Amino acid sequence: MRSDSVITHDFARACGEVSVEIKRQIGVLIDRSGYVTHLIVGNDQSIEIPHLDRVRVAQSRLRGLRLFHIHLKEDPLNQEDLMDLVLNRFDSITAAIVDSSGIPKYYYTAFINPDPESETPWLLGEKVFPGQLKEGYSEELFSLESEFTKKNSNFKNAQLTNRAFLVGVYEPRKMKRSPEHSMSELKELCKTAGIHVVDTYIQKKSADPSTVVGKGKLQEIILKSVHKDIELLIFDLELAPAQAKKISDASDLKIIDRTQLILDIFSKNAKSRDGKLQVELAQLKYLKNRLSELDDNMSRLTGGIGGRGPGETKLEIGKRRVEDKITRLENELDALRKRRELNRKARAKNEVPIVAIVGYTNAGKSTLLNALTNSTVIAEDKLFATLDPTTRRIRFPKEREIIISDTVGFIHDLPPDLSLAFKATLEELGDADLLLHVVDISNQNYKEQMEAVDGILNSLNLNEIPRLVIYNKVDSISEEFKESLRENEEILVSAATKEGLLELLEMIEHEIWLEKGSEILNPIG
Repeated sequence: MRSDSVITHDFARACGEVSVEIKRQIGVLIDRSGYVTHLIVGNDQSIEIPHLDRVRVAQSRLRGLRLFHIHLKEDPLNQEDLMDLVLNRFDSITAAIVDSSGIPKYYYTAFINPDPESETPWLLGEKVFPGQLKEGYSEELFSLESEFTKKNSNFKNAQLTNRAFLVGVYEPRKMKRSPEHSMSELKELCKTAGIHVVDTYIQKKSADPSTVVGKGKLQEIILKSVHKDIELLIFDLELAPAQAKKISDASDLKIIDRTQLILDIFSKNAKSRDGKLQVELAQLKYLKNRLSELDDNMSRLTGGIGGRGPGETKLEIGKRRVEDKITRLENELDALRKRRELNRKARAKNEVPIVAIVGYTNAGKSTLLNALTNSTVIAEDKLFATLDPTTRRIRFPKEREIIISDTVGFIHDLPPDLSLAFKATLEELGDADLLLHVVDISNQNYKEQMEAVDGILNSLNLNEIPRLVIYNKVDSISEEFKESLRENEEILVSAATKEGLLELLEMIEHEIWLEKGSEILNPIG
C-alpha cells in the first residue's frame, strides 16, 4: 500500500468486503513504509489491540504505526477508538464506515493532539468521502511530529521529570480528616520525594474493589496522564495487590500507592544502620504478599520512585528468599535492640533525665533540637527529613543536665509495616521523663495532626509520661492568633527565630526538677 496516503480506497474496500462476510470488524496496523505489521480480527462492534512493545513508544512521541479498521455500523470514531489512539501512541487512527457490500461510504481519521495543555488529547477530523482521500500523509505526519517536538521540549524544560497524577478516594463516613487535607499531605510527600505533581483527582465515595476509581474514570485519568506526559500514577491509599495489577495492566504508567511513596522517602533518608535495616524490613514485608501480582508494574519501578531500597533485593526473588531475608533482618534488629537496651540501662543508672521530642512530621522537631542545643542536626522543610534518633545534652545550674532526643516524625495512617519496623525505636520513648509534643501551629490542619500524634502515643502506652505541648512556628502566624493562644497560656516558640526558647527551657527545668527561675547554662542566643 502507498505510504503517502493514510489509506487507499481499494485496500479499504478489500478489508470491508471480508469484514462484512465474516460479520466482524477487521483492523490493520501499518508502518510508515506502508507495510501491514498486524492483522486484527474483532467482534461486530470492536477490535482489541494486541500487546505492543513499550520500548519503541518510549523512544518517540509517536509509535510509527497507524491503525485502520472497519466499522460495520454507522458509527464514527468512538471513545474506545480514540483511547486506543492515545494510549498506544499511534501515528493516526482511521475508521471506514462500509455499506452492506463492504464498500466504504466515508472515513474518519484522528491524530494525537501535540499540545499537552489542550483540553482533549486528540484531533478529530471531519467525515471524508472516498473521492476526497488524498496523498500527503507523510508530510502531515512530519508536521505533527515537529509540533510535538516543539511543544514538548518547551513543556518539559519547564517541568521536571517524575511527573505525577495523584488520585485520592475517600469514603466520607470513614474519614478522620477532609479529603482536601489528605490530598494536600500527599502533595507534600511527593515534594519530599522529588515528584512534580501535574494533576489530581478526588473521589468522595467508596473505592471500587477492582480499579479503585472505576473502569471509566481510570481510563479518563490514564488518557489525561498520557496526554500530559505524566509517568507516575500515585494513589492516596494502600492498593491491594489485585488492584495494583489491574491498574497496571490498563496502562504503561508506573503505579505507586501511599505506602510505597512513604517507604521510598524513608529509604532515601535513612542514614544509620538501624534506620536502613528497619526500612528494608518494611519494604520486604510490603513486597512479600505482592510478588505474584506486581511483577509487571514493579519492573517499571526498578531504580526509581517506589523501587529504590537500601538493600540488594531484586524484584524477581521468590517468596521463600524474601521470608528468609525478613527473618535475618528481624534477628539483626533484635540484636541492635538489645544493644540499645543496654545503653538505656546505662543512662538510667546515671540518673540523667531524658526529654524526648515528638510530633507530626515537619513540625520543626529537628530545628527545635538544634536551637536548644546549638547543634547542626539535619533540619529541612520536608516530610521525614529525620529518621534516625538524635541525642544531645543540655546543662542546667547546680551541675544538672538532661538528655534530649529527636525521633522520627509521625503521620496519619503510617503504613503498618513501617510502624512495626520502627517499633523498637518508638518504644524508647517509654524511657523518657518528659515528652515535648511539637506542633506546627502555622499548618491549618494542626488540630488533626495533634490528634494523630496523640493517637500514636496512646497506642504506645505513653499516656502516663508528662507532656508539654509546644506550638512552634509562631513567627508564621498572625498577631491576633498568637494573642488568643497566649490567653490560653499555651507554650509558644519559634525554633527558627529562637523566640520563646528561654521560657521553654525554664518549663522543662520546672517539669523535671519542680524549680523555677534558674539561669540556664546553655546559651541559645
